[in-house]
Amino acid sequence: MTTSRPTSQEAPTQDAAPQEPQGPREPERTAAPSARLGGPLLAAVVVLVAAVAAVVGLLVGSRLGAVDATEHPAEGSVDVGFARDMQDHHGQAVQMATLVRDRTDDEAIRSIALDITLTQQHQAGQMFAWLEDWGLPQSSTEPPMLWMADHADHADAVAQGGLMPGMATQAELNQLAAASGEEAERLFLTLMIEHHQAGVDMAEYAVDKAEEDVVTHLAATIVQSQTAELTVLEELLEARGGPLE
Repeated sequence: MTTSRPTSQEAPTQDAAPQEPQGPREPERTAAPSARLGGPLLAAVVVLVAAVAAVVGLLVGSRLGAVDATEHPAEGSVDVGFARDMQDHHGQAVQMATLVRDRTDDEAIRSIALDITLTQQHQAGQMFAWLEDWGLPQSSTEPPMLWMADHADHADAVAQGGLMPGMATQAELNQLAAASGEEAERLFLTLMIEHHQAGVDMAEYAVDKAEEDVVTHLAATIVQSQTAELTVLEELLEARGGPLE
């Protein structure tokens, strides 16, 4: 009896390899509500932030605009006229004080002359800065003292051909420059007393009529300091025999 053998093409059938058992499946993670609504929610937040920023910007801009819109004193005002004319007035005081310091050895005269020089140079610098800040020129083609048009000092300036009250004439300045010793001292004291008296009048007017706080404050300082100096100047002049004849 013949037994059939499997051919080489017929491989013996084998069972499939057993699969390893899998562990429990992790629960599926659900996106948070904010993530699921990321697009619409984020857009809403951006819009809200932008709106708030716009409102803040408008508020800040309006405040800055209000600051920028602050009005400065105008041409013809007491503030501007005082700043210009008092600069010139101070300038001559410094000139006279410098002249007498070179013409006397008297320590009392030299001391008060130095004080006048330093004080009035500093104050003139403040007034110069005001005009710069206000965007106005340091000088004007108009006659001086127009800002005191309702005051007697304005009439005096007109009567003197535009020379401000208390200002020495060129002839008086030349006389001081040519003098020396006690003669220079007495002439300086005489001229400076008149100069200070007029300066106090101008400053008192500015205290009453100016609008800017910096102007009224400086004007009040000038009134106080020059009134005190007048007492000293008068005593020094009396001690030297009074004004020159």
